[in-house]
Amino acid sequence: MDIVLLILAFVCMVVGIVGCIVPGLPGTPIAYAGLWIAQATDRVDFSWQTLLIWAVVVVVVSVLDYVVPAWGTKRYGGTKFGVWGSTLGVFVGLFFGAVGVIVGPLIGAVLGELVGGKGAAEALRAGWGSFVGILFGTIIKLICCGLMTVALIQAL
Repeated sequence: MDIVLLILAFVCMVVGIVGCIVPGLPGTPIAYAGLWIAQATDRVDFSWQTLLIWAVVVVVVSVLDYVVPAWGTKRYGGTKFGVWGSTLGVFVGLFFGAVGVIVGPLIGAVLGELVGGKGAAEALRAGWGSFVGILFGTIIKLICCGLMTVALIQAL
């Protein structure tokens, strides 16, 4: 039974890594579930502190995934209109798959800035900031899932 659970744990890790890129698939929570599945075997023994720390990391990374595009918009000169547009773009983009998650915040930030009275160049700069934020969030998720996979391998 341990072999089946370990295979399932590693499947969760792979799906988690894929979920860092594919929208609608919560990558980091799935990878975290893999740690718990491995914990159910006789071969892996994570301490409760380790599992708690990973839980906190997963929650923080999941929240950052929604916040970072707005932060990128603000960092690149966006106003509250661009930040709101970027935030709304994240949620609307979820309905349009991978392209929507990337393009939604960018378009939302640009439209928000245009509604707020900014020129096209400034609006595009804010949209670029949103895109940079999305890339940063994706990298953070990939690092998190990669480290959980390493932790699982080391625990064997």
